[in-house]
Amino acid sequence: MTRFTLLLGGELFRTPRLDRQVAGSRVIAADSGMRHAATLGLLPELWLGDFDSAPAEIEPTFASVPREKFPADKDKTDGELAIASALASGATSMVLVGAFGGARADHAFLHLALALRLAEAGTEVLLTSGRQEAHPLLPGTSSFDYDDGTLFSVLAFSELSGLTEEGAKWPLDSVEVPFGSSLTLSNEVRGSLRVSLGSGRALLLAHPFPASDF
Repeated sequence: MTRFTLLLGGELFRTPRLDRQVAGSRVIAADSGMRHAATLGLLPELWLGDFDSAPAEIEPTFASVPREKFPADKDKTDGELAIASALASGATSMVLVGAFGGARADHAFLHLALALRLAEAGTEVLLTSGRQEAHPLLPGTSSFDYDDGTLFSVLAFSELSGLTEEGAKWPLDSVEVPFGSSLTLSNEVRGSLRVSLGSGRALLLAHPFPASDF
């Protein structure tokens, strides 16, 4: 397995859990996402983008990192370009750091959609800000290593059928979820969380902290 960490332009909160998730991975920074390299103590192998948002003060620190510059007028975001570069380098697993928040909600939403597309193509994906994590959910069963009390939601990107949630405060047993329903928001882990899906596409969004912290 070849794992890449992609540094994107959203929010980042360094945690020991995040450090473990990115340890030993290859790293690519997308434009302003390079600022996270300093926070995490990482040295990317590539820095790419149109460089319209990277803070000037970090450039001397990473002067040795190879750059690939793209025009501002392009048909892909810097994040999507970083994903394409990782795939071209043999990535089979990706951690998208800085995937949430930031100044561009449209980019953050695109990261969610890109994660589903990658998962459908067989690439393992984790999206994270350190405080929040998201995992694509496709038909089948997935297990998660969250502590009791962890707040989580299932965000549907289509109608869902056969959705089962085990190890949850409010378990579900093979339910149908209409697109746009809030049925699957704001649950909590109780024991070992397992989520099964018969058909549809969704993301599991979790806060790796007890719900009482929010």
